[in-house]
Amino acid sequence: MSQVSSLSHELDAPPWQRVDSTIMQTARAIRRAYETRLSPLDLNLSQASILGFLANGPASQTQVASSLGIGRAAAGSIVDTLEKRGLVERQPDPNDRRVWLVAVTKAGAALAKPVQDIDRVLRTELRAGISRHERQVLAELLVRLQSNLTTILGDEPG
Repeated sequence: MSQVSSLSHELDAPPWQRVDSTIMQTARAIRRAYETRLSPLDLNLSQASILGFLANGPASQTQVASSLGIGRAAAGSIVDTLEKRGLVERQPDPNDRRVWLVAVTKAGAALAKPVQDIDRVLRTELRAGISRHERQVLAELLVRLQSNLTTILGDEPG
C-alpha cells in the first residue's frame, strides 16, 4: 500500500500531513531545487524567471510583476538588481511615454540559455515516475485550488 493511500482521510490527518501543508512543503522544496541549480549562474529563481520572461521581448514592470505573481515594487527591486548586473535595461515605451519597458541585454540573453537548460533538466527530474495524465489531473486540481484562493482573497490570479 502506498504512503498516500495508507494515510487516513486528510481531514483527520495532523496538520503536517494535510494536502495544503504538503503543497507548501513541495513548493518550498521545488524553489530550493531551482535556487541550488541556478546558484552557479549567480541568479535566484525570481531573477531567472524575469530573464526568461523578458527573453520573449520587452515588457513593462507591471507585466513583469504579473508574470511572477508579485507586486510592482518587488519586481522593480529585482529588475534593479538585474540592471546593475547589466542583464536588463529600461527603455522608454514608444507607445506610451509614461511607461518604461524592461528588456534583456545581450548579456542577459546569453544567460537566459543556461537558465532554460537548467529548467528543462530539473522539470524532467521532477516529473520522473509521474505520467502525463497524472500531471494533467494535478494541474487541474491546482488550478481549481488557485481559483478558490482567488475567491477567498478577492484578488486576481497570479
